Amino acid sequence: MSTKIHPTAIIEPGVEIGDRTSIWDNVHVRHSTTIGEDCIVGEKSYIAYGVKIASLVKINAFVYICTAVTIERGVMISAGTVFTNDRFPRAAASDLSGLRPSEPDETTLPTLVREGATIGANCTIGCGLEIGRFAMVGMGSVVTKSVPDYHLVVGSPARSIGYVCKCGQVLARVSDAAGLPARVVCPVCGEAYELHGGRVTPLATAP
Repeated sequence: MSTKIHPTAIIEPGVEIGDRTSIWDNVHVRHSTTIGEDCIVGEKSYIAYGVKIASLVKINAFVYICTAVTIERGVMISAGTVFTNDRFPRAAASDLSGLRPSEPDETTLPTLVREGATIGANCTIGCGLEIGRFAMVGMGSVVTKSVPDYHLVVGSPARSIGYVCKCGQVLARVSDAAGLPARVVCPVCGEAYELHGGRVTPLATAP
């Protein structure tokens, strides 16, 4: 096993970490979390208990990933990103008689980041939503609803402004899509896609 864990990192019991994964300094990974192979977890990031992270995932510095988040293969999470899991959080009971428990309950909502997606720096990700396959969230965005596959979203709240290739290149702007042919080809890598009603479908390429 060739996992690299910095001596200042805190890895709680019950954490599973795949081969060739690197955990940088002052990272804290809570119990019952799984991290796949060939991942990088940047310095001073926090991963709560029960989080599921697949292989080939890059997590930059100062990222907060809370309970009920699942991250699929090949995802990029840039520095300063914060995930949430409660739409109506309160510190204390309604009568202020004591703190609310921190364990997951019926108000804890899951978030799924699908394979190949990128989340830019300093984003805030809401809960009870999905970020689609190979989608791209622009830096500083606040995501309050699900992002479709291959969509580029920006802003607060985040909104779709374009469509992106698997390689990250912008295929088209939403404002221009109505005048485009149904089939578009990435000018960088040559991958072909079909655009229809805001839906992006990759087309099979010749062997």
